[in-house]
Amino acid sequence: MLLRSKTNSDDQSFDSHNEWLSHIAEYLLSLPRSVKRLILLVSDLTLSFVCLFLALSLRYGHIAHHISPVILALCATLPILGLYLIGFYKGVARGFLDTVMGRVAQLFFILLVIYEIIIYLNPLEGVPRSVPIIFLFLFFIGLWNSRLIIRELLTRRRSHEQSRPSDSSARDNIVIYGAGEAGKDLLEGLRNSHKYHVVAYVDDDKQLIGAYLLGKKIYAAHSIKTVIKKYDVAQVFLAMPSVSRARKRQIIDRLSDISIKIQDLPSLEDLVDGKVTVSSMRKVDILDVLDRQTVQPDTRLLQKNITGKCVLVTGAGGSIGSELCRQVLKNQPKCLVLYELSEYALYSIHQELLALQAKHTHYQDAAIIAVIGNVTNEDNLYRILTKHHIQTLYHAAAYKHVPLVEFNPFEGVINNTKGTYHCARAAIRAGVATFVLISTDKAVRPTNVMGATKRMAELVCQALSQTYKEESQTCISMVRFGNVLGSSGSVVPVFTKQIEEGRPITVTHPEVTRYFMTIPEASNLVIQAGAMARGGEVFVLDMGEPVKIVDLARRMIHLSGHETKTEANPDGDIEITYTGLRPGEKLYEELIIGDDNIEPTYHPLIMQAMEHSYPLDELEAILCQVTDKQKQFDVPWLKQQFKQFVAGYQEETKA
Repeated sequence: MLLRSKTNSDDQSFDSHNEWLSHIAEYLLSLPRSVKRLILLVSDLTLSFVCLFLALSLRYGHIAHHISPVILALCATLPILGLYLIGFYKGVARGFLDTVMGRVAQLFFILLVIYEIIIYLNPLEGVPRSVPIIFLFLFFIGLWNSRLIIRELLTRRRSHEQSRPSDSSARDNIVIYGAGEAGKDLLEGLRNSHKYHVVAYVDDDKQLIGAYLLGKKIYAAHSIKTVIKKYDVAQVFLAMPSVSRARKRQIIDRLSDISIKIQDLPSLEDLVDGKVTVSSMRKVDILDVLDRQTVQPDTRLLQKNITGKCVLVTGAGGSIGSELCRQVLKNQPKCLVLYELSEYALYSIHQELLALQAKHTHYQDAAIIAVIGNVTNEDNLYRILTKHHIQTLYHAAAYKHVPLVEFNPFEGVINNTKGTYHCARAAIRAGVATFVLISTDKAVRPTNVMGATKRMAELVCQALSQTYKEESQTCISMVRFGNVLGSSGSVVPVFTKQIEEGRPITVTHPEVTRYFMTIPEASNLVIQAGAMARGGEVFVLDMGEPVKIVDLARRMIHLSGHETKTEANPDGDIEITYTGLRPGEKLYEELIIGDDNIEPTYHPLIMQAMEHSYPLDELEAILCQVTDKQKQFDVPWLKQQFKQFVAGYQEETKA
């Protein structure tokens, strides 16, 4: 496949042949199919005669004249007849595959036996026994190479057509980064594309530089900017499914000063069919451009509370809840109950999990049950928990959008705080072994109602754990983490939609920062943290370094192949506008309330916060009044309770 290029003149000579080879291929393709088949038969018969003549000459050491032409004709024609009978001439030459030659090799072995039997019986007078071996070997090599030449002619014709100026305007010029098997398969998948035209390869391997792969030159990685400029490249396809996230980040950073769209192949685990096509391509994962490293999950922790057990997930249709359901199913529970208030969200995740179960045989032993229900309905929860003998409960149901909860404070506290109280009480009553609350970094010194309700939910869980620690078998813990990439309402899908529509990207403040983590990683860590709990812990996930939202916006614009429109670059494509902090929004988020109340665990990305708690009766007194205060819409009373119980709560944002 790889042909070494020695000099620049070789490169020019290679390119100059493309046009006349294309004309030859075009003429051959224009002929009727019967004529093309006849040409192949005649050319193969001629080749057979030549190979037989060479075999005799090599055997005798001189040109042999003493053998009958009739015998020679019979010997040379027999392989052609065999090829015709096995359907060798029914295939399309342009679609010739090397595997076809396996059947030809089997045929030639049978012919060799036939020749030797005939020679032994002596009707082929004057033909030595070694001649059929030499003849069939030469013919096999000649036959194979003739088909490769035809395929190459047609391939170059197609490449020539794709590189014509009239066509290039309708297609994006593409550079494939990675000249390995994935890159080769990707080019094969793009051969007939009317949207993409591959112009070159780029690779880090110095031994490949200057070589050709399927007719495309391989350039050094450090010259990628020159290649992009030379060929007017619109997109770079990363065909390196096994490369690390850090290496991908280096490649993306190398292209940070030019506007070009970058697409990526999924990981090797996702390419289960082993064949890469253009449909395999996806947008570069935004995590590839964030300075964050992931850690392989601890399988023992993942399976401890799930494998062979009955598990319930509240808020099963939400961003975190649905991913928790996927991760739970992967760890082969005995039963998985989806508890969700939204009928549509419940239907969606239920159908998705059933499809996964049908696809993977090792998921099929788990019973998947969909239940419509509200977490504030303790009796209904208790009934479901006891009916299905639930052993592990992940409580992900919550109202999470800061501005919405800010304008609907009582709905927020009833769902987030009171709902957690009833959910945890139902778990204790039903004897659930493990209860895990999904919390948020917004619960730390909150400036909004949503964060305050989540901190109150943590306090409720802490109080219940302390109160019932001796008499209950339920281990209650909380897991706190920041923003997850791709969740509903998060900045990444919002920014993506704005870029696709060509609208300005809206950022609330130039200095606003957030922690980010992928939904699958967050869900994995939640499961692992819950498995480490002994009761009452507040676990904090290591979110890495905080990211400026405006920097994230600029990166997303760049990865989409656009330029940021600024005063210095008025001709840019996408503008970033600032809308001001929303009600209750902070400039930056925190994960712990104090600087000295955090302890490590044996998991590198999970820490334990040691934070103040309150007696259960004090919190219950507040929760008992919430319903009456809601009727009066006494928001000042509610916020006064937050100030009393939630450390660092402030009503207004300090910008």
